[in-house]
Amino acid sequence: MQAAMEIKARFCHKEMEKYGACVSSNPSTWQEKCHELKLKVAHCTSSHPVIQKIRTDCAGEFMRFERCLRENQTAAQACSPEVARFAACAETVDISALATEAPQPS
Repeated sequence: MQAAMEIKARFCHKEMEKYGACVSSNPSTWQEKCHELKLKVAHCTSSHPVIQKIRTDCAGEFMRFERCLRENQTAAQACSPEVARFAACAETVDISALATEAPQPS
């Protein structure tokens, strides 16, 4: 998870900052109001091979986390167990064969 977060921060900092600010500013309506920004973060991160591998290898954990967020839109902290399971899975993904650098998508 740490590697994925570092890659997201390295290549998608601007998108993540805007999305995070939107979510913080709209605690009960962030799913609707921040949807476009969420798509921009997803587009940015989807092209990096490390993130692709983690998303593939931990697809079930990630889907449960996303479902939890949809079901708990006003209480995202309720999804802490799902975040922990996804993070634990991500830590087990072997990324040693993947490139560590990739250009930022446009």
